[in-house]
Amino acid sequence: MTLQEAIIARHSVRKFLDKPIEAEKVKAMQLCIDECNHAGGLHLQLITDEPVAFGNGIDLPKYGKFEGVSNYIALVAPKGSAGDELTGYYGEKVVLLAQTLGLNSCWVGLTFKKVKTAYSVAQGEELKGVIALGYGATQGNQHPQKKSFADVAKAPEPVPAWFVRGIEAALLAPTAVNQQKFEFVLRPDNHVEAKTKFSFIGYTHIDLGIAKYHFELAAGKENFNWK
Repeated sequence: MTLQEAIIARHSVRKFLDKPIEAEKVKAMQLCIDECNHAGGLHLQLITDEPVAFGNGIDLPKYGKFEGVSNYIALVAPKGSAGDELTGYYGEKVVLLAQTLGLNSCWVGLTFKKVKTAYSVAQGEELKGVIALGYGATQGNQHPQKKSFADVAKAPEPVPAWFVRGIEAALLAPTAVNQQKFEFVLRPDNHVEAKTKFSFIGYTHIDLGIAKYHFELAAGKENFNWK
C-alpha cells in the first residue's frame, strides 16, 4: 500500500484488538518518528503496552469511547499554534505509515487520561493530544463528505489538475469532529496558501497540518511551493 492509497483506506478506529504490534513495525514507526522530530523540532513519542491512558474507570463522552487501546503516540511539541501545525503535519505522516503497515489509528484530543510517567514533556513543550494505534476490531467507516472543493479551495481557471488532486486528498484528512475548518488558495507562480478558519471547537492548526500533508502527497511537491 502506498501513502496515497493509505489516505483513502485510513479511517478513525476506536475499538482495538488485544494484539501486540510486531517489533519490526514498532521499529519502522520509531524510525519515522525520529525523522519527524528532527525535521519538525518536535518531541513525538511512541508508547507501547500502556493501557492506563484509555483504561477502565475513565468517564468519557460516548463520542470518544475507546476500547482496547494500549499503544499510542504522545504528541509532545513546542507550545503555540506553530507547534500545533507541525504536530498535525508530522503526526499524520506517522499515521499513514502505520496504515501501510496494516495498523489502525485515531487522533485523540481530549478523551484520554494523561499518564505523565509514560512520556516526557520538557520546558516550553506541551502535550497536544495522542494518536491511538493498534489492530482495529474493524477498519472504521468513511465520514460522509461534508464539504466540497468550492468550500475549502480558491483557484483561478483553469484549475491545475495537481491542485484538484491536492484538495481531494485534503478533504479526506481527519479533523476534529470532522469540522474541516481550512482553506487552500492558489496564488501566482504556483504558490499555495493554506490557512485556518474560525472554529468554536479549536484544534484548527493541528487539522491544517494534517490537511497540508495530505495535499502535499497528492499534489506533488514538485508542482508547487507553500506560501
